[in-house]
Amino acid sequence: MTTVHVIMTEFAELTGLSPADDAPRRYLWTDAFAVCNFLELHAQTGVEKYKELALRLVDQVHSVLGRRRKDDPRTGWISGLSEEEGKRHPTAGGLRIGKAIKERGPGEPFDERLEWDRDGQYYHYLTKWMHALDRVSRALGDPLYNMWARELAKAAHARFTYAAGSGRQKRMYWKMSIDLSYPLTASMGHHDPLDGFITYTQLQAATAKYPETPMPDLRAESADMEEMCRGKNWATDDPLGIGGLLSDAYRLAQLIDHEKIDRSALMKDLVECSLAGLEAYARGGSLKHPARYRLAFRELGLAIGLHAVERLGKLMGMSPGTEALMSYLPLAERIEAFWLEPKNRQAETWTEHREINMVMLATSLAPDGYLTL
Repeated sequence: MTTVHVIMTEFAELTGLSPADDAPRRYLWTDAFAVCNFLELHAQTGVEKYKELALRLVDQVHSVLGRRRKDDPRTGWISGLSEEEGKRHPTAGGLRIGKAIKERGPGEPFDERLEWDRDGQYYHYLTKWMHALDRVSRALGDPLYNMWARELAKAAHARFTYAAGSGRQKRMYWKMSIDLSYPLTASMGHHDPLDGFITYTQLQAATAKYPETPMPDLRAESADMEEMCRGKNWATDDPLGIGGLLSDAYRLAQLIDHEKIDRSALMKDLVECSLAGLEAYARGGSLKHPARYRLAFRELGLAIGLHAVERLGKLMGMSPGTEALMSYLPLAERIEAFWLEPKNRQAETWTEHREINMVMLATSLAPDGYLTL
């Protein structure tokens, strides 16, 4: 855990988490993994500082990404709630991505290259934050964070999904404006319905743990997502996408085991599609390239997913598909060893994405905080 401690301590200093900065740099995807990493450090060491950093990070994300940007003439919570109500319900309007450039206005022309650097809301970032909040609830036994995750799910689902076509089948936008009032990218993320279904199921599963706490019910939203998942081919040769599929498979396996839900068909699909993606990715040979041609956070996403495979086999037992996935486990160690090498972290591809690379390397080295429900 020493390496993980060093990485996460540096991350906290770089982004204004510890010592606390008046203008901390918050980015939703990175911070979701970071919360899980701090929880894992606390679980492994018992040092209270790590729990405090996780909770401080949650507060910073909500107070920064739940509010208007500093270059926006409007102020306050993006939900439109009053100051006091916003503090009680910080996720009710969603959460900004944290990109450097302000969002594209409704009348501005679309520029695909520039859009990557513009702010807004990504659904797949929001599901990561829902997961992180639920991990805090589970670690602390406090329903408040699960409540905030459900309020975020309600807000996101209402605005990102829409009925399309003569059959009025639900679809999703990939990217929405900061206030969720208009889409910025109309296409649907490949794995967004899957992430939504598994995350909503995970959040809903906590209902029985807190019988005294009224919780928003996500069963209707979960049913929408499950319907959108029907007949989908999840296969991808993108390493981050493959890693996400593998992590989703392990989360689903835990829900099947703990909550006794029957989603064996979906589990079979995830294993088969992950295997197809791994086979295609391994044939590509990108791991032979020098650091300047590689994106660490995408590769480390795959490494995290491969750690999920180890745990999946132990939980669900071996099947032909799981055994085939296990044959790719050495890739995780290979990826981690490459990015632990100091000279590879001097490449621009590392330094340009330094914080997300750091955090995902730490997650890969100590994955249980993120992977285990």
